[in-house]
Amino acid sequence: MSKETPVSNPNGYRTVLVTGGAGYVGSSLVPALLEEGYIVKVIDLFWYGRKVFSQIEGHPKLKLVELDIRETGKLKDELAGQDAVIHLACISNDPSFDLAPALGTSINRDAFLPLLEAAVEQGVRRFIYASSSSIYGVQDQPDVVEETEPNPITDYSRFKLDCERMLLEYPAAGRTERVILRPATVCGFSPRLRLDVVVNLLTAHALANRKIRIFGGDQLRPNIHIRDMVRAYQAILNAATEQVDGQAFNVGYQNLTVAEIARLVRDTVGDPGVELERVPTDDNRSYHINSEKIRAALGFRPIHDVEDAVRSLISAFQEGRIVDPMNNEIYYNIKRMQGMSLQ
Repeated sequence: MSKETPVSNPNGYRTVLVTGGAGYVGSSLVPALLEEGYIVKVIDLFWYGRKVFSQIEGHPKLKLVELDIRETGKLKDELAGQDAVIHLACISNDPSFDLAPALGTSINRDAFLPLLEAAVEQGVRRFIYASSSSIYGVQDQPDVVEETEPNPITDYSRFKLDCERMLLEYPAAGRTERVILRPATVCGFSPRLRLDVVVNLLTAHALANRKIRIFGGDQLRPNIHIRDMVRAYQAILNAATEQVDGQAFNVGYQNLTVAEIARLVRDTVGDPGVELERVPTDDNRSYHINSEKIRAALGFRPIHDVEDAVRSLISAFQEGRIVDPMNNEIYYNIKRMQGMSLQ
């Protein structure tokens, strides 16, 4: 598809603004949106650099804006003329949030309502919020659906839930459609790679150290390949109003225990010498999400499994696209935040 291909979005959307677009998910999502023909604006602080967009640098339909989402006035100006917003920007995961709770609170929670208000005022037609399946916390039931009572056990997940509620309670009906995605843990290679998420972390240790430390092991973790995560956002952009407005959707695929993931990684790497070591953990989050709703509503089915994610990381490692995986702070949110003295 050429860069000049017109958008075929059935809702008539041409422009998409992605907050946090230079992050792990965004750096894979933005090129896919450009490939579809969208005019894409990325709002980001680029803590992990602009090289994540080296393959699409200079694209005529891409605009990179270095801007803090807490700068509401400037952000409102950037929202003018945008058909859709995909709000990815946040301090991601519990450990990163705990490192700088004031920063996390200001970005993850306090900046949300001003962003939403600005989007509505500027006539944004669809606002898509990246929540998290971590809002379910520890669950006894075997299958967690969207109607399951959330049980967030950290401030990171509590604030995700707070933003969901602000989004649905805001009086924007008839002006801005609102959709929530609750992703499983994303895995696989992306231009802005994270090695601090479970599948990617265990794969990096298998490749670099030939040893995987399993923290706990019995906790269930839902997983989704990054390519399928991108496909989910594309499906939401294309969906009709009556299919998605005011709705929350789980987006996951394989629900595996941490120990099962470790064994799968070892087998996919194909090195029988990789050692598995179980150690205690205080991270007891465990849940098995059901993603039937998005399949029934939109026909969306994941097509990439955890093995595919591991293989993508193996290929990147062998090709030299992952450099010094154990020490390079660019792959780890906490290390990068510490290196930049973010508070």
